[in-house]
Amino acid sequence: MFCWMNGEIVRTEDLRISPFDHGFLYGAGFFETFRTYGGQVLLFEKHMERLQRALTEYRIAMPYGMGDIKGAVNELNELAGGADGYFRLNVSAGVHDIGLAPSTYPAPNVILFRKDLQPAVRGTEKKAVWLDTPRNRPESAIRHKSHNFLNNVRGRLELPSLKEVEGLFVTEEGSVAEGVTSNLFWVKGGKLFTPAVETGILPGTTRAYVISLAEKAGIPVKEGHYTKEDVENAEELFVTNAIQEIVPLSSLEGQPFPGAAGMYYKKMHDLYEQAITKLKEGKD
Repeated sequence: MFCWMNGEIVRTEDLRISPFDHGFLYGAGFFETFRTYGGQVLLFEKHMERLQRALTEYRIAMPYGMGDIKGAVNELNELAGGADGYFRLNVSAGVHDIGLAPSTYPAPNVILFRKDLQPAVRGTEKKAVWLDTPRNRPESAIRHKSHNFLNNVRGRLELPSLKEVEGLFVTEEGSVAEGVTSNLFWVKGGKLFTPAVETGILPGTTRAYVISLAEKAGIPVKEGHYTKEDVENAEELFVTNAIQEIVPLSSLEGQPFPGAAGMYYKKMHDLYEQAITKLKEGKD
């Protein structure tokens, strides 16, 4: 297998990074995950914009543009026989001495990882449970997709299988937040609900896209602070992320929900599939 690191294709087993990289020492690093469809990345610009906002706030340089990363994505897919892949673009702060002396990080380590996509049928359901681990507060005004991922790891450890079960975080104040690796949506009375970014959730690229698709389809979308009871009284539930797309939830703490049979889930599923088809045809 191959990765792309600092502008060069590198075999996975030959990857090297210094223990003095502040991404390792202090968690000073950020990443994006996405997948390709016919070699194209859905919402690629949005992923890169979100990454750049985080890098700018923490004064970490990004020496590569979108064209460089797209080229690397294509090259890695070609080396894998032309198949679509699951990608993680990782930018860590770079090598510095121990201590927080640097005021800027001009020489980051940029790595694009690729792995094969796991076979999955679109529309496969998951179950959901409430996590005992509370959602922590973000270290910035908006949560970034950073190396500081221990809260998510702690939540994942409560689950027997993240593939089959989604764990849902609630903040210490009692507001429903998000999943371990996803954003949460539910339907009630013909409206689509999702926690507001102000609850401390990650502003997901797929989340924002699903909101825009729903609004264009005439489905009212409400963002706000909601309780567990609000979610438990919903008519449909689903979660979103860039790799798994839109995942219907068939139950929450044993309480059944329509899952893939839900009317609004099926509507959003169809709209998302149409967007992917347009992307493959070069119309996006």
